[in-house]
Amino acid sequence: MQKPDNMCMAPWVHTYLSPQTERRMCCASREPAQNFEQYIDTSAGTGKYIPVTLEQHWNSDHMRSVRRRMMAGETLPECEVCNDRLLNVSVYRDYFSQLFGGRLDQIWDSTDPDGSTHMRPVSWDYRFSNLCNFKCRTCGDMLSSSWESEQKQNNMVDWTNPKNAWMRNDIRAEISHFQDSQIEAEFSEAVEQHRVEEIYWVGGEPLMYEQHWRYMQRIIELGDGEKLYARYNTNLSRIAYSGVDLYRDILTNIRDWQICASLDGTGVTGEYIRTGLRYDQFLNNFKQGLNIATNTRQMRLDFTLTLPGMTEVDAMNSLAQELGVEMLAKVIFSFSPDIVMSPLALPRHILDPWVDELAGRSAGAMRDVLLQLKNRPTFAEQWPDQYQEGLRKGKARVLQLEQIRTHSVTMTDILGPRPDVLEWWMKIA
Repeated sequence: MQKPDNMCMAPWVHTYLSPQTERRMCCASREPAQNFEQYIDTSAGTGKYIPVTLEQHWNSDHMRSVRRRMMAGETLPECEVCNDRLLNVSVYRDYFSQLFGGRLDQIWDSTDPDGSTHMRPVSWDYRFSNLCNFKCRTCGDMLSSSWESEQKQNNMVDWTNPKNAWMRNDIRAEISHFQDSQIEAEFSEAVEQHRVEEIYWVGGEPLMYEQHWRYMQRIIELGDGEKLYARYNTNLSRIAYSGVDLYRDILTNIRDWQICASLDGTGVTGEYIRTGLRYDQFLNNFKQGLNIATNTRQMRLDFTLTLPGMTEVDAMNSLAQELGVEMLAKVIFSFSPDIVMSPLALPRHILDPWVDELAGRSAGAMRDVLLQLKNRPTFAEQWPDQYQEGLRKGKARVLQLEQIRTHSVTMTDILGPRPDVLEWWMKIA
């Protein structure tokens, strides 16, 4: 059976759950919000919390429709991030094809005409909470408890917006109860039934999750480590928990693994972008992983290209070369013109020459992501009537965070070596 070009294996093998217990096909799919709008959702939720179990979701009307349309060869709008390569050049769909492509015949054999499948998920992206010790400027409260606390402490939460209702104490309690009862039961059952073949540990910060350490040890105890592939997207600020070492006690006891260690810049600029980062500690923890890695794919730097991160491209290239590792690269999501952390906030006449300069000194994924910016609309091109107000709003948020967070540099300092970029930044008012 030949796979249609735009067909993805995920709706048959993978299940995703956000820290607010929103369910989607995967972390990159663009779908309507169920309860609380996530950052790439296509329409807002009601703000009312109506949790959905995995059993209810797996063969829901929406998931059946997804499978029918994929099998018919349709291009799904839900898959825009992969279809149009909005995040990076190497798309998530290809990952699932590489890992589970051998099950294509099983998909056709196990899927009913209405789109229901008798297959059960074996690939898991369950984000047990938004627990995180960082406040990355590319992130927000839904994916970071530190962001959430900061927003509340500084009266920065717009309580009139339904998307923020999940932070209310009463709804927070409901979400926690559902996580502790239903979500734990779903994942524990899969572990005990030996149905976990791939896990994407991401957060929040997954190495802060008690669940990570408990379930990974249990999988190994059950003898299923030999079939498990574990992926991590982590800030790598910790590598041990209650005497259990990530490298020695977990990763050396499973079939294969990959750590995508998030780093969006080196030194003080990296620490500005990812508030909470201690750069020297990161390097030490990363190098310990290199000591047990058996191939270059297992330890990778995961770089999200931002506006201040443009000044760090050369340094990140040098770091990857020094460590002898590959670097994954993607660009920050920007679905609204107030995301001034995006390079696409720059006007075309400033962006393109800078891209050409940096791309000429880059290779691989970094070069691809940079050059892709030249084919993506800038904010001025995509939102001609809204971008100026969006830039003002975005800059105000950046300056507000700089007042709240104590740091040795500011955006003005970081952009200073690029006079044309600095002039543009200073004129946003």
